[in-house]
Amino acid sequence: DMADFREVFAKAKHIAIITGAGVSAESGVPTFRGAGGFWRKWQAQELATPGAFARNPSRVWEFYHYRREVMLSKHPNPAHIAIAECERRLSKQGRSVVVITQNIDELHRKAGTKHLLEIHGSLFKTRCTNCGNVAANYKSPICPALAGKGAPDPATEDAAIAVEDLPQCEEDGCNGLLRPHVVWFGETLDPDILTEVEKELEICDLCLVVGTSSVVYPAAMFAPQVSARGVPVAEFNMEATPATNRFRFHFPGPCGTTLPPALA
Repeated sequence: DMADFREVFAKAKHIAIITGAGVSAESGVPTFRGAGGFWRKWQAQELATPGAFARNPSRVWEFYHYRREVMLSKHPNPAHIAIAECERRLSKQGRSVVVITQNIDELHRKAGTKHLLEIHGSLFKTRCTNCGNVAANYKSPICPALAGKGAPDPATEDAAIAVEDLPQCEEDGCNGLLRPHVVWFGETLDPDILTEVEKELEICDLCLVVGTSSVVYPAAMFAPQVSARGVPVAEFNMEATPATNRFRFHFPGPCGTTLPPALA
């Protein structure tokens, strides 16, 4: 299987790599999906919604502050590095690699990936609920009131921070409440990013699906669409997924182990 894949890889001019939580799991990033994916007594999908933020912005910010602080201590693993090195090497040969990720942890960026489409946003960007301004933000803590807050232990009491002490917009005279610039459950993806993704998927002649369960839409449809037009798709995942039988290649196991030799 690998020899066959390597032949296809050697000829590919435009490679699209779709990544999900599995690629970051080996960096010690909590996935918040599946069993045990709780923060305090909530699952991510109870906090990562516009309704939850409207009702209790302090609690939602504690959750995201915790995730930001965790991520600041994490590093790209061999899978992220193999992808970034592949992009660098192929670009010198006039070939292109695009990474389309569902992850919000920026580990692809840390690893050095340049052509990156973050379809679910980023933990390290904020968006103003008043003026709509999106800005990169790597402050730790993101605001003084959140310092030392966000502990995941179920016994922890809510910090109940007043709205005016939560992260505020720094655009001239705005002072609007900031929210994480991530796509929450019940929200639609940015149409401009989706258009870019569609363009990339239309021109790719090889597609890799790395560490994604192929159940979160619309990303779950990307690789099957590519496969439907006869383009080879290779899946790198711990186990088979609902889409596996539509793909030409399947490499089971941790991405940090299977991906580097495939892209070497």
